[in-house]
Amino acid sequence: MSENNKNGKGIMCPYRKKCGGCQLLNLNYEEQLSHKMKTEIRLLGRFGRVSEIIGMQNPYNYRNKSQYAFASVKGKTVAGVYQSSSHRVVDIESCLITDNRADEICQSVKKLLKSFKLKPFDEASQDGFLRHLLVKTGFKSGEIMVVLVTAKAEFPKKRSFINALIKLHPEITTVVQNVNDKFTSMVLGDKSKILYGGGKITEELCSFKFRISPRAFYQINPVQTEILYNTAMEFADFKGNEAIIDAYCGTGTIGIIASGRVKSVIGVEINGDAIKDAKENARLNSVSNIEFYRSDAGELMKALASRGQRIDTVIMDPARAGADMPFLTSLVKLSPKKVIYISCNPETLARDLTYLTKNGYRARKIQPVDMFPHTSHVETVVLLSK
Repeated sequence: MSENNKNGKGIMCPYRKKCGGCQLLNLNYEEQLSHKMKTEIRLLGRFGRVSEIIGMQNPYNYRNKSQYAFASVKGKTVAGVYQSSSHRVVDIESCLITDNRADEICQSVKKLLKSFKLKPFDEASQDGFLRHLLVKTGFKSGEIMVVLVTAKAEFPKKRSFINALIKLHPEITTVVQNVNDKFTSMVLGDKSKILYGGGKITEELCSFKFRISPRAFYQINPVQTEILYNTAMEFADFKGNEAIIDAYCGTGTIGIIASGRVKSVIGVEINGDAIKDAKENARLNSVSNIEFYRSDAGELMKALASRGQRIDTVIMDPARAGADMPFLTSLVKLSPKKVIYISCNPETLARDLTYLTKNGYRARKIQPVDMFPHTSHVETVVLLSK
């Protein structure tokens, strides 16, 4: 831990006032955990005892996904993050929470743009080449994916550019060009082309392997994700004969991790690309007792309930908005013995727990996990049972 933290002060980050991404940098790490714990107790304490938050031993450089916006400021290429509540790019050379390798790759891309006479994209004129850089890193595998998000498909001196990048960073295992030619705040466009390597990286999580594509959602803090998912498995206390649902399953991580502990798993997700990745991940790990469906999770549960299918446990990991009312009513109708709710937003979690506890469930265990040190975000695992 830094001297600043030992002295009870926040971390001195040169970008903290402009960036705004790390809202709690004015507090040392112990104070951050205390602040988050108070938030959890305030919002969730009425449902049961909130266990002490699980923090990180080393709460720095934990992000396995780094995203950089590119722009030109007074003729100079800058790359970093958008200033809070604006589209002005804060030029960042090194970030406290991103992987150092990603920051180094970003700096190399900036230099290569200049040497190859390629310009960053300008939102006002809609002119220029590079819009964003996305770097995904496998902390255990060591594999690195670089995604160059360009404003047009044409890539001048493409082969020479990629060769130069790989020479500077031989640790890069794949490079993908993604074309985003629309007037949008979305980072990735619809078209992608593999320029080097296989177009995906592989990472290990809880002794399973997962393929990560440019679009795939994958938890950004691999150290705390293992703690989060192991906590969920511990809370579920599977005996081996259960039929379970992994709702909002994404690329199948939680369902696949649970598969060896239960009889059968149904994974459900509305995103078709995620379902393709989930099926590939199941094959990669030789998991045969899991089925994935591209569907609305609430609709699927309603259909299962109407035909009387027994589901013992539902594991749900929704987005920050939480679960919608059709999902919650379908969940209550399906009536599993246990619900494992993994939440990234204690406010929407409190709202959803209010409904579930009024409809036959009780929160038995509540465990916060600090997935995003130095930011105001906190993850929570809750065990509910009938």
